[in-house]
Order: sequence, then C-alpha cells, then structure tokens
Amino acid sequence: MKKVVIIGAGTGGTMMAHHLRKDLDKSNRSVTIIDERKEHYYQPGFLFLPFDQYKPEDIVKPIADLIPEGVEFINTAASRIEAEKHQVLLQNGSTLPYDILIVATGTEVAPEEIDGMAGEEWGKSVFTFYTFEGSKALRDKLRDWQGGKLVVHITEMPIKCPVAPLEFAFLADSFFKDKKMRDKVDITYVTPLSGAFTKPKATATLEYLLKEKNIRIEPDFAIESVDNEEKVIRDYGGRSVPFDLLVTVPTNKGREVVEISGLGDDLNFIPTDKGTLQSKKHPDIFVIGDATNIPTSKAGSVVHFEAEILTDNILSYIKGKEMKKEFDGHANCFIETGEGKALLIDFNYDHEPVTGTFPIAGIGPLRLLKESRFNHFGKLAFRWIYWNMLLKARPIPFVSARMNLAGKDF
Repeated sequence: MKKVVIIGAGTGGTMMAHHLRKDLDKSNRSVTIIDERKEHYYQPGFLFLPFDQYKPEDIVKPIADLIPEGVEFINTAASRIEAEKHQVLLQNGSTLPYDILIVATGTEVAPEEIDGMAGEEWGKSVFTFYTFEGSKALRDKLRDWQGGKLVVHITEMPIKCPVAPLEFAFLADSFFKDKKMRDKVDITYVTPLSGAFTKPKATATLEYLLKEKNIRIEPDFAIESVDNEEKVIRDYGGRSVPFDLLVTVPTNKGREVVEISGLGDDLNFIPTDKGTLQSKKHPDIFVIGDATNIPTSKAGSVVHFEAEILTDNILSYIKGKEMKKEFDGHANCFIETGEGKALLIDFNYDHEPVTGTFPIAGIGPLRLLKESRFNHFGKLAFRWIYWNMLLKARPIPFVSARMNLAGKDF
C-alpha cells in the first residue's frame, strides 16, 4: 500500500484530499491528512467580519466535516518532517511514513518580528484582521471607536491575499460614511511597495480610487518599530506615521514545522518549482498554496488553480511519467472597493492585470479592472462557491487553471 500524506487541512490540503481521493487507485493507495486544528476558516471572511458584514458562524466549519470519506484525518500537529527518511513525526509521538508528501501548511502572522508591534497596545489600538481572533477583536473595537487617525499598514511582502489591506481601507471608508462619521476619520494606507499594488496597471487604477476616497498613501515604508507611547510607526529612513488605530498586516511566515525540518527559506517558505509545484530538493515532496515560495499571489484562487495541475503531476509522478510545467501563476481576485462595488483582476507570471471580460471571452459577465456592483456580488457569491465547490474539488464552469487570454486587452 502506497501512502500519500498531506500536512495541513486548510484550503490547499482539503482540496488535494478531495482531488486525490477521486483520482487515485483506492486499492493500493491511502491518503492521510494531518492538522492540529479542529476548525476550518473561510479566510476571505476575515475582511468582512470587522465591519459586521459577516458573522463568525458564516466563516467557520469543523475540519472533520470537510474531509472526504475514505481519507484518514489525524487531528494532531506535525512536529517534524524527516525528508531523508520519508516520514513525518507527529506531536502525539507517532511516526507516519509516506511515499508522497504534500505540504499545505500555509502561513502565519508574526507581529513579534517588529519591535513594539506585539506590545502592550496589541488588541487595544494595534490590530490585525489576518486571523480569526484578530478580526473579531477589531470588529469589537470598530463598533465603538469614535474616530481619529486610522492607519492601514503592510509590514513586508509576501503576504496572504496582497489586495486585502487595500480592500480594508476601501471598506473602512464606506463603513465610516455609513456611520455618518467619515469626516472624523483620517485614513492612511502605508505600504513597503512603491505604489498601491505590485502590478503597474492595477496600481494606477487602485491609486486613483485611493485619491478619490481621500485615503492618503505612504509608499516605500520599511517599518522599523511601533512606538506605543507616542502612537507612531517608524521606518528605517526616519519617517513616522501617527495613528490612533493601527490595522497592520504583520510579517507573514511559513509554519514552524517547515523551519524545524530545514525545508524552508528565511521566511519558512519551501523552494518549489513554479511550474510543477514539486519541491526543488526532495522529489517525493510537493507543495501547494501559501507554503510555496513561487512568485505569485498567496491567495485562494491560486490554490484552486494549483490543485488541478498538482493532481495531474502527482499522478504522473506515481506512474513514473514526466511531469508538466503547466502552472502559469494564474491568480484571479475580487477587490472590494466599498459602497457595494468591486474590481476583478486576472493575471499570471507573464501578464499583469488587464481589462477585458471574465470568465467568458467577450461576454463576461464580469469586467476586469472596472468597478461594478456585479463584481461585488461575485465576491459575496464566492463564499458559497468556496464551501460547496472549491473545497470539494468540483469544477467551476468556464474557469480554467491556466489563464485564458481570450477576451483580455493587453
């Protein structure tokens, strides 16, 4: 019996469990998934929870309910991967051998990486919405906050869902308008990038929206520290930005088990072939989603597209066939812009976000890089798609793993 082991029951791990259970020969293959957590989070919901647009129960489900029948779920942590021995050591003391290992461990926030960020003001005037607990705490703060200087901040790249901090700034603008107190809130968007986003064409559109909504941008800000007494963030160049409420995206790092196992880079992301999704060092280890170091967005749509190609490559690997370098870095993201509207961007390794139609060339019904209410409804509908189609590895009509260039204006 050949053993396939998946570490991590988040988006990538759960999808791969469904894909492989469908496609592997059940008579001589077993699939096991490991995760110490009991709850699975719809992470895009963390953006909406602070503004009371979602309830906690909308974005949380038991992991055990999402694992497909026939896949073993071990509810404990992986403490170490011994790649040379082809085995995983578990926190419960047992050892799990594998023939193929899929690492889907995602990322975690590390506010302790920045002096003062995780200090006495954490959870009081310094928050993050990149965790479920942080998102709920920020919701409670915003319900009663009377206004002042709101700073939306990114520590460093890469981060999960690179557009989410922008979305937070846009939704905050809309939120305070609805509360009839926008004139009491000064919003500043602080980023280590030289512009609002990593891609020039999208940056131009997004910076126009920031200006339109009276949100100041502070680019090229390499944070050194958070001064909790003076209520400012400081960068290495001597600049400072004052805040009354700091909503930050701390350093994003791969999980500790990757570091302990000696498999990661400086941020604990695993060096991965960007076309095949195979570990560059260990041929029987494959990596998906945020755990990789490949040069594309750490986002749910990317995991969705990766999973289809990774499944084919694992089947080829099992059969001793050459794997295809087919993953093109495809990412597809809705960007909430507030007031019931959203943008949609579609890009890959070679093409930055452009205008056009999605998913059907010339028809849409979604428009790329254009604000619309239809795009906003698409964002909201994605939660149902996530729970009922994406996680269960069911095909989404007209949406392909590789970026479809038809209907796009380059």
